[in-house]
Amino acid sequence: MLSIPIALHIPASELAALPPASSSAPRESDDPTPVQELISTTLASRLYTYVCLPLTTPKWKDRWSRMCLQPPLGAGPSTADGADGHAPGRDPAVEKEAEEWRLHPKFEREEVTVTRLEETYSLIGMVSAWLELDSPESGIRYDSELALRQELAYSTYLDVRTVVLPPPRNRANVADYARAINAILNDTSFGSYMQLAVRIPVSEVEHRGGSPSGLGPGRTLAESPGIKSPQIVVSPNAGEEGGLDSAWEMWDVIRTVCGYNSRLSIVLDLSPPFPLRLGAMDRWSAEPIRHIFLPATSFIPNAKGYPVLAKANQIFLKEVMQFLPIFILSKTQANLHNAGGSKGYAEYVRFLEKTSTTLQAMRTEGTLESFASTYMDRVQAPLQPLMDNLQSSTYAIFERDPVKYERYEEAIFQALSARVEQETSVICVAGAGRGPLIARAYKAVQRIEGANVTIYAIEKNPNALVTLQERNALEWENAVTLFFGDMRSVELPEKVDILISELLGSFGDNELSPECLDGAQRFLKDDGISIPSFYTAHVAPLSSSKLYNEVLHQTIGDETKNAETPYVVMFQATNVLSGDGGGVRGVCGTTVQECWSFEHPRRDLFVDARGLPFSNTHNTRSAHLTFHIPHSGVLHGLAGYFEAHLYGDVSLSIHPETKALKSNNMLSWFPFYFPLKDPLYLPANAELDVHLWRMTSRQKVWYEWYAESFLPVPTPSFPSALEFITPQNTGAPNTPRHGSTPIRPPRPSPMLDASPTAEGHPPFLEIGGRGELSRVKIGQTKLHNPGGRSSWIGL
Repeated sequence: MLSIPIALHIPASELAALPPASSSAPRESDDPTPVQELISTTLASRLYTYVCLPLTTPKWKDRWSRMCLQPPLGAGPSTADGADGHAPGRDPAVEKEAEEWRLHPKFEREEVTVTRLEETYSLIGMVSAWLELDSPESGIRYDSELALRQELAYSTYLDVRTVVLPPPRNRANVADYARAINAILNDTSFGSYMQLAVRIPVSEVEHRGGSPSGLGPGRTLAESPGIKSPQIVVSPNAGEEGGLDSAWEMWDVIRTVCGYNSRLSIVLDLSPPFPLRLGAMDRWSAEPIRHIFLPATSFIPNAKGYPVLAKANQIFLKEVMQFLPIFILSKTQANLHNAGGSKGYAEYVRFLEKTSTTLQAMRTEGTLESFASTYMDRVQAPLQPLMDNLQSSTYAIFERDPVKYERYEEAIFQALSARVEQETSVICVAGAGRGPLIARAYKAVQRIEGANVTIYAIEKNPNALVTLQERNALEWENAVTLFFGDMRSVELPEKVDILISELLGSFGDNELSPECLDGAQRFLKDDGISIPSFYTAHVAPLSSSKLYNEVLHQTIGDETKNAETPYVVMFQATNVLSGDGGGVRGVCGTTVQECWSFEHPRRDLFVDARGLPFSNTHNTRSAHLTFHIPHSGVLHGLAGYFEAHLYGDVSLSIHPETKALKSNNMLSWFPFYFPLKDPLYLPANAELDVHLWRMTSRQKVWYEWYAESFLPVPTPSFPSALEFITPQNTGAPNTPRHGSTPIRPPRPSPMLDASPTAEGHPPFLEIGGRGELSRVKIGQTKLHNPGGRSSWIGL
């Protein structure tokens, strides 16, 4: 059982206090250095699995500052100190040194913290946080990128496997940051194993222009006030929520420009203040969070003075612990709390680990989370039971689900109990497999005293038929009459009262339950019962960079085919983008919405002389659904679910809102996933229209899907006299005149998250005083899988 890994962040100030290896007492070449001894002592405490420390010393910062932040030659008056009040010209010697460095970057011994391979075991390296790859100054960006490449080249030399990159700070220039990182990821000189983790501060927002850290010509890094704590610079009129969105949006730009590279991940910096807005942190659960940066300043004292986290922080961290991120604890030696000491922070992380419901469920035998732990976020092709004969091992996996078969037994028992006044009953299990439904039907019959029940079973897999014959002889006293063949062509000796099947797929109908049961309902008497009798398919918009990578980077199939194939997936690193409440215009549906349904037996079905339908057109379906997107995010696909009514009060469900009530811990079905070839960005308060079709022909069934996004805007109307302004303000009422400009009410920024009012709707419904909203189209996807060109289920 893997524990949550914890790393101790050792700041540069603590490293500076160590005796320099070069000036200490004489040592053998293999004697441990002070840094190596510090790392060994830290790991020996058993509190920590890793050590995180900066790769460079302040001397490197000073040299880079001297070379790269000097004023240009001929600079005019300045506030810099000088006898004549003017900035001195650039020193030619410094200029030469800088150019030589740009041509051949290299470190001096005293500019780096680690020098030996032995020092980098269990080490997470931190690139200089003061580098600005997104500086407004192009020269600083260029020299920062050179310095970054120099530090990463040195990390590659010492085999450092994970490196924390400097945080992006400037929303306006984040594309420059992303371009630099993408170039490094595609540069083979840095190797193919190094993981690059971008430090993202989720809450710190600074509303000002210019350089976030104050870097600019003529300033040294020591004078730059913003480098101690990473901050995000956004537009001054963006508001607090816009700034919080900017943190995620900057990450979205970086990972998109980098092509969703699997070597790129997030260090989520939870430095205070933590966002309090409901749902603000949900989007991060769909991102590749491999590290959590948690400084001691994020903790608050409890009644006894021990460090603890606020409730919102606890909830978020307990949820993301299922991804087993590395917790990087910082400032543990700062004595910020009266009790617990430096180890109190690591002990608290262990407490969160023990109380994480999601994580503990994964570690508890018999739970869905435990069963699916090896399948999390792994895309799997759905079964094709009509085309393929399943292996015994496949049957065995599904038969491990006690919940499904207990539910089926109860439904059969209730159906038989409703017929207790009848002298006899006839049951048929259509698609018996290795016999789990027969066994449950047999048990249900035994629960009814004096029941006179005939049991038939149909199975098309000749190999599974051998198992059925053996079980019939050993377990069921040869009470079951077995028939070999397709249920759509087999003939039974008599009509049956109850038709039982387990043909449901993760989307309800995706394993051709409608088509199979259309062919089998001819077995039923006029008042016959089908178990299941009714099932529905549901979808929700989903964000998951991991699933996007899983689909597009498969080793088999081309990119288009893989992106046009629905999959079965146990969701983990995902986020449902939709919300309840109707949205801005009040017309959107719920978070998860129903697409269509199927009912059995279908009494209005037009059939031929054999009792089979003439065609399959009655099983086509289509859905047009509208979702409200309360927080900005990226759509990577659609999550699919089903609910099924068996009989009486017995149901099955993998719907996220009803599964715990109807069939908790059921293992047989993972959710369905319709991927998108190209991600679709959705701003806050957007509306997402999803179109989904179930199409059929004489040979196959397939799905097609498409989505388009809209943004609510004020409805255009002819402006009244008061809606014009004149070029000059005279104080008199404005009147329409030639050349005047109508006042347009401000549109809500798509970068701002929804801020519900007491009624549950955003406050800008009364825009322009009319409260009328239309919408403009802002994006769309391709039509996926037209004509079933990439994926289909054979009839």
